[in-house]
Formats: sequence, structure tokens, C-alpha cells
Amino acid sequence: MKVAVLKETFPGERRVALVPTAIPPLLKSGLEVAVETGAGSAAGFSDDAYRAVGAAIVSRDEAFAADCVLAVRTGGACGAGWCADRDRLRPGVVLIGMCDPLSAPEACREAADRGATLFSLELVPRITRAQSMDVLSSQANIAGYRAVLLAANTLPRILPMMTTAAGTLTPAKVLVLGAGVAGLQAIATAKRLGAQVSGYDVRPAVKEQVQSLGAKFVELPLETGASETAGGYAKAMGEEFYAKQRELLGKVVADSDVVICTALIPGQRAPLLVTAEMVAKMRPGSVIVDMAAERGGNCAGSQPDETVVIGGVTILGPTNLPAEAPAHTSQLYAKNVATFLAHLVKAGLPAVALDDEICRDTLVATDGQLVHPKIRERAGLPPLAAPAPTAG
Repeated sequence: MKVAVLKETFPGERRVALVPTAIPPLLKSGLEVAVETGAGSAAGFSDDAYRAVGAAIVSRDEAFAADCVLAVRTGGACGAGWCADRDRLRPGVVLIGMCDPLSAPEACREAADRGATLFSLELVPRITRAQSMDVLSSQANIAGYRAVLLAANTLPRILPMMTTAAGTLTPAKVLVLGAGVAGLQAIATAKRLGAQVSGYDVRPAVKEQVQSLGAKFVELPLETGASETAGGYAKAMGEEFYAKQRELLGKVVADSDVVICTALIPGQRAPLLVTAEMVAKMRPGSVIVDMAAERGGNCAGSQPDETVVIGGVTILGPTNLPAEAPAHTSQLYAKNVATFLAHLVKAGLPAVALDDEICRDTLVATDGQLVHPKIRERAGLPPLAAPAPTAG
């Protein structure tokens, strides 16, 4: 089987699906690996580095001629570049990457219409044996780290306490909203930089994780029993809940120098946690980093990839923080995707093992059909009457 790595075309995307060190194990397993010319350059990996480990360097059209095509972004996650890639698809080709299937089901349907077998890495189940394939966690980890650095560079004061001959500087107060992978890394990073850190999450189960990092867990008198999905993600709550939550969070936000917003609900608009009234009560010079800006934002006034200043408070809305540390995020992503690919091959790829939870849950399209129940629903299609057909 021939596997090809694409050069990313989404604006600002500097990651690559496979780094050179991930290729020898794939070659050893019997796969042929090709890399589109320039695919790794933005992350610091030259074509020569790929050649040195046994990969062929090819054009984009040649890459799409492979049996299996790997990408960081494909489908709806690829933006305008998807149109050209979609027209390169042929029946039977296997396409693996992040494709934003819950928000862009039509792009998935277009891949299905061309007979491609599409696997979405965002859908990797949160089970023990799939942890090493979890791209959302590996990328969010670095995003949380970068968000704190972005805030620290923007804040007109330093984060740690300092005692000097000229006087003592008090530590900055950092509040992290959302204690998933990104939030926990943001807490850990802010703590390492010497800030006074607090964390809040609608899921009470994460309290111990927040405290284990040396941060204070913000507890609000809210009923949160149904706030977590079976997969460990935060669940969308009713507007009455969010209104009460915003009211209670107001004082905590107003007393913070930095607020890092990380709260996301898969496939839905991000919940509004920081209102315009809350922003207005913050001290001038305070900074908010809204990591949910691309999904509507946790903070009122935030704009995707823009810096907004309201009443002296700076609101940043970065949408692709992992791409700002492409060498390491590519290294982590490559491990995820190589492990996932090896699992598919062991399970019989190009045939799809529908009795395997990992294969079944990540399979979006095959044999001309959208087969994932949630994506079919998002695309306005009825449920399949029979089990999904096997690709091959």
C-alpha cells in the first residue's frame, strides 16, 4: 500500500501530517511513503530530511494517486483548498485527517459522492486503547500552553511575584475557564510562570485535576450532575444554567488580570461565559484569550484571529494555536496518525473492520455513502437502513 502526505493549503497552517522520524516504522511495516514537495518546510522539515529516511518526494497530483492520503486538514477543515482536493479524489482512495465533520457535513458528503473512504481523526473514541491516536488532545495540549504565552506577552505586567530592592511586585491573577486538555495545560503553564491561578469547569469531576496543578478550583452553587458526556466531554446545558453561571462568574472574572477561555462543545456553538458586562468590570490592561473564538466565542466581543480592545481590556481570538508551534505539534500529530494508520492496516485496510470500535467510530464515508450516523443527521440524511458496507 502506498501512503502519501499532503502539503497543507489552509492559510496559516504550518503543521504536517508525518514528520521524518515517523516514516521508518511505516516503511518497516511494508508501506510505501511519499511526501508532497514542501509539505514539511513550514514546520522545519525539508524534502531532503524525508528523502534521507526513505520517503519519495512527489507532486500533489501524484500524492492523490496513492492508496491512502494523510493530511492535517481535509474536508471542511481545509477551507477553500478543499474544492481542488475534492476534484482529485477517486473511488477507493482512503483519506485520513481532521475534517470538521460535525460542522461541515457537506464536505464529507462530497468525499462520499466521489467514492472516497474518509476517516475523521476528530472522532477517535476516548477509550484507553485509542489514547495514542487522540489528535484533539495532543493538539489542545500545545494550544493551552501557547494561549498563556500569548496572554503573558500582551499583559502590561509580569505574571510572577518578584521581590526586588525597588519593591515587591504582586503576581498576576489568571483564570482558566474550561479544564479539558487545553485548560489544564494552560493552568499548568500559568502556574509555572508564577501566576496566581484559578480554574473553572462545569464538570465537578475535574476539581481534583485542577487542584493537583496547584490552582484554586472555582466552585459555583449550580446543579451540574448532567454536565458530562460518556466520552468525557462537556455537555451543552440550558440557557437558564448559563445565565446563572455568568452571574456567579462575574466577580471572579472582574478580579482577574488574565482570562483564558477554552470551553467548547463538540459540533456546537461555544457557550458564552464572559459577557460584555463582565468585560466592562475588568481592570484596564487585562487580557482575555478566547480559544473558542472560531466557534462563536466564550467571550462577548471576541473575533476570530483578531485583537479587540474594549474599555482597555484586550480580547484575543486565536483560531489555530497549534500551528504556531508546528515542529512539536506535527511530531505529536504524526505519532497519532501513524498509530491510527497502523491500526487500520492491522485491521485489514483497505477493507474497513466495522466490528472494531476505533475503525467504526472514525469512518465517515465509504462506497459512495456517508455512513457515520451523526454526520448523516447533520447532513439531513435519513439513517442507513442496513449496516454500512465494507470498503475494499
